[in-house]
Amino acid sequence: MFLRDNPVLTRELLVNLRSNRAFILLFVYVIFLSAVVYFYWPSGEEGARQVGSGTARRLFELFFLGQFFLVALVAPTFAAGTITGEKERRTYEMLLASPLQPSTILVGKLLSSLSYLILLIFSSLPLMILCFLLGGIMLSEITRAYLVLMLAAGTFGLLSVACSSFFRRTSSALVVSYLVILPLAVVCVLLTRTENTLLRDFISIAVLPPWCLAIWAILAIVIIRRLLRPPDVGSEGEVVVDEEQEMKYAIGVVIDRDLFPDKLFAPAKRTDLMPDGTNPVLDKELRSEIFSQGTLMLRVVIQVSMLLSIPLMAGLLFLRSDKAGYYVAYVLTFNLLVGPVFSSGSITQERERQTMSLLLTTLLRPGKILSAKLLAALRVSTVLTFLLTEQLLLAYFLLHELRGRIWTLGVFLLIIATTCLATSTIGLLYSSLSRRTSAALVLTYMTLLILFVGPIGLGWYLQGFGSITPEQLAAFTVTSPFSAAFSIPMHVTKFQENPNETVEISNAVLVSLYPGMSLPVWTWFLAIYPPLCVILYGVTYLAFRWRWWRAGGLG
Repeated sequence: MFLRDNPVLTRELLVNLRSNRAFILLFVYVIFLSAVVYFYWPSGEEGARQVGSGTARRLFELFFLGQFFLVALVAPTFAAGTITGEKERRTYEMLLASPLQPSTILVGKLLSSLSYLILLIFSSLPLMILCFLLGGIMLSEITRAYLVLMLAAGTFGLLSVACSSFFRRTSSALVVSYLVILPLAVVCVLLTRTENTLLRDFISIAVLPPWCLAIWAILAIVIIRRLLRPPDVGSEGEVVVDEEQEMKYAIGVVIDRDLFPDKLFAPAKRTDLMPDGTNPVLDKELRSEIFSQGTLMLRVVIQVSMLLSIPLMAGLLFLRSDKAGYYVAYVLTFNLLVGPVFSSGSITQERERQTMSLLLTTLLRPGKILSAKLLAALRVSTVLTFLLTEQLLLAYFLLHELRGRIWTLGVFLLIIATTCLATSTIGLLYSSLSRRTSAALVLTYMTLLILFVGPIGLGWYLQGFGSITPEQLAAFTVTSPFSAAFSIPMHVTKFQENPNETVEISNAVLVSLYPGMSLPVWTWFLAIYPPLCVILYGVTYLAFRWRWWRAGGLG
């Protein structure tokens, strides 16, 4: 009765599950999983199918890891906009004023946001049974895998709904959800994929369920209290943010526009007239737009990222200097999450605020507007990202083995800067093509995952085919900054044998994308993305100029 008579759940399910997009996505997902099983299914020399427990184990791990990170990446996109969407549509107060209990609203929003994700997860069950038929896998392992997936979906969904209740924009709730969920996902994978079978079963069955239930209870209490006594209502939830008043109640980091490095990405508000030649859009974006919804999102992002960087710095830089590429991968992941937030809403927010027509009919040319939008988003995301490189600079300054290869630091910084440019440019492109910020943000994240993370997964999958050479595998990953960072040769001192002897740790497989040019992955990455960003910016300019022309600006 509690679920059947929930109007929020009924409405959301009817809208989401009856759409053509839902059926198409489910069909494509099942076809993709079927193709993975088909191409990876073992075959003999004469084409006869053979049973191999090693192949079954590899397919099982591939499915579990793929679906687990699918849950970690997709759950926030479904759940982070459950409450912020009501605020953006200005229906939040109407929902709170309805006769529905806060618990009813919470259950309806959570289940409606996760129902489609759970449907995607269970659609892979028949294919998982095929892996069981190959041998080498027990039914208890399949059951444990789906138990972990369900616990992860519930936990990540509730975390996203909690973030959605604290922020006013879906983009802010989404990026904070990712910053909290992804570290938890990595820790969970490390605990549940250990080689110790007894420890793995104990963690999956005896540890994770009670801890997840405790987290669910705490998050439910927090969300229900937030819905019962909402602090962000009144005048349709639109209040002017007073930064000085906000600083009095800020916990931890306090952002001050007049101090370094805060003024790098958010200069102080202008109190005088703009000089001649100043781009008013750029000035407005940097001085007003960044803090238009308060500093909570920025403070959470800075605190969480800095907190995670401390143990990673110790483990990947000072204890294992040859793992510097992995710390750079953490910095790149941070930019992948944060960069699109500041660029994907650059143009769509003008539409949502109904100021797009006004902007298009000003004396500013489309190129000047777009360049200001891109520079503002790029400046903020780049400054926030490079704040995490202080630990990298410190390691190169203090560690002798890293000082000996100082050129690798320059390459790492170039890879990070190029990634910042790519994330901002792709976000601006989808912002010009989409009508809603949430749609532009999701499309940006999907594209970045395909370009940055997809090649690594594809390379790992193709390792099972003996006919694929390492050079061909590396060629698939030239679009990924993570592969570029991992391909930079590092070295470590061998203290056990000879204190003065060093050995080079190199993954720099040479790739030949052009006849006669065999270069490492990081070289191809740095050569491909700058012109690609120029092309994407040109497409963005054409799309924006077409809208500007339709608005009557072409005279």
